[in-house]
Amino acid sequence: MAVAKVCGIETEYGITVHGVRDANPITASSILINAYINELHGNVGWDFVDETPGNDARGFARESFPPSEVESHLVNTVLTNGARYYVDHAHPEYSSPECISPREAVIYDKAGEEVLRTSMSAALRSMPVGQEIVVYKNNSDRKGNSYGCHENYLLDRALPFGKLVKFITPFFVTRQVMVGAGKVGTESPQVPRGQVPFQLSQRADFFEEEVGLETTLKRPIVNTRDEPHADASRYRRLHVILGDANMSEVSSYLKVGTTAIVLSMIEDGFMDDLDLSLNDPVSSLRHVSYDVSLKRQLRLKSGKRMTALEIQRAVFERAEAYRDGHGLGSVGLEGDGDSVLTLWGEVLDALETDPMQLSDTLDWVAKYRLVSGYRDRNGLDWDDSKLAAIDLQYHDIRPTKSLFYRLGVRTILGEEEVKAAVTQPPENTRAYFRGKCLERFGDYIAAANWDSMIFDLGSDPLRRVPMMDPLKGTRDHVGKLFDESANPAQLLDSLGS
Repeated sequence: MAVAKVCGIETEYGITVHGVRDANPITASSILINAYINELHGNVGWDFVDETPGNDARGFARESFPPSEVESHLVNTVLTNGARYYVDHAHPEYSSPECISPREAVIYDKAGEEVLRTSMSAALRSMPVGQEIVVYKNNSDRKGNSYGCHENYLLDRALPFGKLVKFITPFFVTRQVMVGAGKVGTESPQVPRGQVPFQLSQRADFFEEEVGLETTLKRPIVNTRDEPHADASRYRRLHVILGDANMSEVSSYLKVGTTAIVLSMIEDGFMDDLDLSLNDPVSSLRHVSYDVSLKRQLRLKSGKRMTALEIQRAVFERAEAYRDGHGLGSVGLEGDGDSVLTLWGEVLDALETDPMQLSDTLDWVAKYRLVSGYRDRNGLDWDDSKLAAIDLQYHDIRPTKSLFYRLGVRTILGEEEVKAAVTQPPENTRAYFRGKCLERFGDYIAAANWDSMIFDLGSDPLRRVPMMDPLKGTRDHVGKLFDESANPAQLLDSLGS
């Protein structure tokens, strides 16, 4: 049976400084995160020991690959909700804690937006009058640079990686009809100006390979990084780099939920006789993104031609059969998988009849309707800079400035559960142990990462507590230990016994 699809979302935010010409984005990101740490949180550093970004799932390691994907001297902290908050190259990045369900992953992704909003307010109080740091939840700067929104899923190590690539690639290429964030124009140097007025995905322009290890150059549809952050003999982590950063809760929920279902089907061999392999996945990724009509046919290796919607429908129907035969117990708690499947079907039905029905639901449709309406009212060409500005303003996470928040897009979360997730960790993964250690005994934590905590009790040598199973360290598992431990020494003694 498929393993539980523990999942999470990493979001790199676009950043700018109003009132400063040519501001350094690395400096601005550091100011932003330090403002949050100093004013509201406190700092526990990230432990880079045992990180292996050069390991490749195809069975080899790159000796020259950098020891970490981020500069270790830049601010890099762990929050009491179990998340990681740090400067990733030239961007502030919020990596959610490990979540047991797609819905929970969206909750903690939205909690990240709250963290960034609070950071902006904190930074503003320390900056000169007339200056302000502003962040955007988007994926490109319109200068040819893209920054990512990555997903992570727990997989069974026994699943052959080649089999995973074969069945997940067509799904990844076509899921953008539901989960793309939408974009005015294109940044691809191979596409003549004006040829693509609007596209479904912000990231499609920036992918050049079907399979590979890179994340910033020659980006692949399927990333091969073999860094499980868990027991490598039992698990692997699929690091997904081609998704868009979503403002819509529904788009984000479908992105994580449908992918979790498809991965479960692949693990259980339920996709083995459904070969939808594309003849040219990289070109197909762009073809789907550039086709707002959703009618362009893609060529399969078998010689057959199918639209992106037809491929998604075929996978969805297989998922219905999987639910009926196997159940969806690997996709979150009871009812989570059924909820994703129901929404998946409803969205496909609407896309097949009239996508504009989803202008209050999906990001790309909401943005397309917004931009098209403004363009028609003002008689603008698609390459007018005003439309690009509207595109960017859609992704401003400040509710008073963001165009997204003016559209009344459908929500699936409650405000209180998102607010609670800013400080409280998920209860059904090891993130609970990480978060509660920081909340209760933060002064005694020397460093932390995804799979271990390092305690400094003062008189003893540093003590590392491994957390190699993402499904251990839950509230049910260790909650009583926290209740009974008045100090970190007692907690460590209880863990040892």
